Amino acid sequence: MRRHLIHFLLVALLSVCSAATAMAQTTVKGQVVDAENGEPMIGAAVTVVGTTQGTVTDVDGQFTLNVAPNSTLAVKFLGYKEFKKKVTQRGQVNLGVINLEVDAVALADVTITSSIAVARKTPVAVSTIDPVYIEEKLGTQEFPEVLKSTPGVYATKQGGGYGDSEIMMRGFESANIAVMINGVPMNDMEWGGVYWSNWAGLSDVTRSMQTQRGLGASKVSAPSVGGSINIVTNSIETKKGGTASYGIGNDGLNKVLFSVSTGLTKSGWALTLLGGKTWGDGYVQGTEFEGYNYFINIAKRINDNHQISFTAFGAPQVHNQRSSYDGLTIKGWQQVKDYMEPGEEYRYNPTYGFGKNGERKTSAKNKYHKPQISLNHMWQIDRTSSLSTALYVSLGDGWGYSGQGTSAYSSSWYGSSNGTLNTTFRNADGTFAYDQIQEMNENSLNGSQMVMSVSKNQHKWYGLLSTYTKELNDYLNFYAGIDGRYYIGTHTNEIIDLYNGKYYVDRYRANVKAANNSAAANANYKNEKLGVGDVVYRDYDGYVVQEGAFGQMEYNKDNLSAFVSGSINNTSQWRYDRFYYDKAHAKSDKVNAIGFTVKGGANYNLTENHNVFANIGYISRAPFFSGGAFLSSTTSNEVNKDAVNEKIFSVEFGYGYRSKFLTANLNVYHTEWKDKTMARTTDFTDASGNADRAMINMTGVNATHEGIELDFVAKPLNWLDVTGMFSIGDWRWTNDPVGYFYNSGGQPVNAKYEVVDQIGGSDHAKVKLLTDGVKVGGAAQTTAALGTKVRLSKDLHFGIDWNLFARNYADWAFATSDLVMDKEVPYSTPWRIPSANTFDFNASYSFNIGNLKAVLSGNVNNVFDQEYISSAVDGSKHDYVSAYRVFYGFGRTMSMRLKVNF
Repeated sequence: MRRHLIHFLLVALLSVCSAATAMAQTTVKGQVVDAENGEPMIGAAVTVVGTTQGTVTDVDGQFTLNVAPNSTLAVKFLGYKEFKKKVTQRGQVNLGVINLEVDAVALADVTITSSIAVARKTPVAVSTIDPVYIEEKLGTQEFPEVLKSTPGVYATKQGGGYGDSEIMMRGFESANIAVMINGVPMNDMEWGGVYWSNWAGLSDVTRSMQTQRGLGASKVSAPSVGGSINIVTNSIETKKGGTASYGIGNDGLNKVLFSVSTGLTKSGWALTLLGGKTWGDGYVQGTEFEGYNYFINIAKRINDNHQISFTAFGAPQVHNQRSSYDGLTIKGWQQVKDYMEPGEEYRYNPTYGFGKNGERKTSAKNKYHKPQISLNHMWQIDRTSSLSTALYVSLGDGWGYSGQGTSAYSSSWYGSSNGTLNTTFRNADGTFAYDQIQEMNENSLNGSQMVMSVSKNQHKWYGLLSTYTKELNDYLNFYAGIDGRYYIGTHTNEIIDLYNGKYYVDRYRANVKAANNSAAANANYKNEKLGVGDVVYRDYDGYVVQEGAFGQMEYNKDNLSAFVSGSINNTSQWRYDRFYYDKAHAKSDKVNAIGFTVKGGANYNLTENHNVFANIGYISRAPFFSGGAFLSSTTSNEVNKDAVNEKIFSVEFGYGYRSKFLTANLNVYHTEWKDKTMARTTDFTDASGNADRAMINMTGVNATHEGIELDFVAKPLNWLDVTGMFSIGDWRWTNDPVGYFYNSGGQPVNAKYEVVDQIGGSDHAKVKLLTDGVKVGGAAQTTAALGTKVRLSKDLHFGIDWNLFARNYADWAFATSDLVMDKEVPYSTPWRIPSANTFDFNASYSFNIGNLKAVLSGNVNNVFDQEYISSAVDGSKHDYVSAYRVFYGFGRTMSMRLKVNF
């Protein structure tokens, strides 16, 4: 099947290229200006309606575009009314000055647009991606990967399951990158991360996507550290019509999608609907998936001063996974060659297998749905002031597999331990022997030794974000707003499969103290026989409540733009535990923390071609619920008394150049991060020979991230665009933190791996890690990209992109031998993963099917099937031999899509 698909895609792509024909062209020129003040508009989008063809205006607001006769041009700029013009002449056509008028309602949408940076005005490092780019580049990649050619960005697929990708920016993990959709924050309230599988269909409704590296210009009360990603979806500006598309790709990938929009009706209503389904076998063995996505926007322009908009979207999905713990050593990957087809060993999944009756089994699976619903009201109070308010709610519901076992089998559900393939339950063909687990449980006199449970994670998140804007005079604008959030996350773990056993005894009940839960006073409590539907390991609610306010003053006159801003927020966090505590003790103390931000910056346009900018800022951020306010947040109400606010200081300088043929940006940044909280894990065997997974939680971790970034877009010829970037960072730890040890159940342990009574007590095992000067791992510190886009005709385009990932250090960890009371562990620079180069190819051909516009597009990612390591955990010898949890990047992948516009 795979060979047939490859042949089909290659033949189709060749057919697209051979379909190019010479045809008469019209060269259209013009200048786009602000109708109110006559200033040239830089970066306005000029596109040919119904195609992916287009360009943007230069520093003088001018553009040149080759089009076919009778094409319709559309000129767009955020906050302005769209301009359309049909070109009927041939040869040279000069449209002269095109005046774009301000869209009063669009300008009132402050919540969405106030976090958008403007070139040569907002003093931050920024990259903006439009829907055309996403459509051309995405292919089989996941949404974060479309940013891989952005300076300072590193995106990986982790285990390789559907939606399991992650992104790092300037060396900061996703928990420290603010992700916003229409100005509304998306990061998890308990630990700050983002699960991209929840937003798998977002690329289909994106109007614009902007990354701001560093402190950025986003106006919220709790900003980011490493950067921000602000995604703006379609709304009232969407034109009447719709699309239908069908795509196929490698490994059984299928995607169907439709969208329809009424456009803005005469009565002021606008409706946009989108729905789709994606399914396939997965590139990695045994990672079948099925996902849906939907989007609805209902907007009403009440009058020139008021507009309301209701938006709801989500992406329910279920997918099998390869656990992030199941990466092998480099030697281990070579040893599984006998289990796979030649050249496909890196697709191997250590937990892929079958039960006694041949039924498909897995120990890593995820199912989740996180709909996001918001109601926005935009009010243009008068000519100089406006108020934008967003009420939103997020309702998450789903689970992930969480295999449980007795002490002797506590970590046997994992396919590997520290990179070594587990052989206890392994068939001769390499599959995981779920049938042997079933037989073991059937023959056990003490109930099931291993059962499958699901970690259920539900949340209710309500928020209010309101921003007031006031134009004080011709030079000063003032912003002020409030940002309130209420979150409750419910986390349980329930047995769903006894794997042919009669009952199960939960080993974690032995850790429940009678002083906290009166049920544990019963001698039979810890040996209770449990069945399907019973709770094991955990059952608690996490509460996070945040109230904040922010303000910003902006100055714009002649060539100078400047801003100063500040925010303050109060974060309250507490737990309510139903497993380790009875009702009288269920609620923990509240952990309250005040956080604030102060930042400012200025941009100065030296000439019409050159500009410089600088920004500086300081953030004091409340510690996260997980691993911060509560060091053992899944199992204990004990407050982390040592937790303090994380402090971030950042300064950045930049230079920009704009001309008709070249746009370039150069940035230099320095960020100091103090009192960070973080955790690391490793597999462990105690004195009784029982395997488990140990965890170390640390506070007071310091790091410095600094570097240089360059990006450019060149247009040497009318039919050729050249893009490129280069980024080099120096990210390193700068102190020697202390961490405490916990078992896989989150219980504090001593040096003999015995559970102790008090977190942080005298017998709680801890270690001091001597990491000062050690490189930060997990992301390539040097990246580069070079791309071309060639327009053979108005209908036929293709592009080739090269990406380099270098100086990628393995993520550091600790070893079993480190579990010694009060030990100081010196640490060397982690293993440096070999550099990698990949090439991607994309092509598209536009044509008519009757009166309908259609686009046939194709992508080949990693064209030369480059073999490379994308991530690893550092081993005891800091070399390739000892490195483990190694994951290789995907090989060559292909996709093709036919999209019809109506």
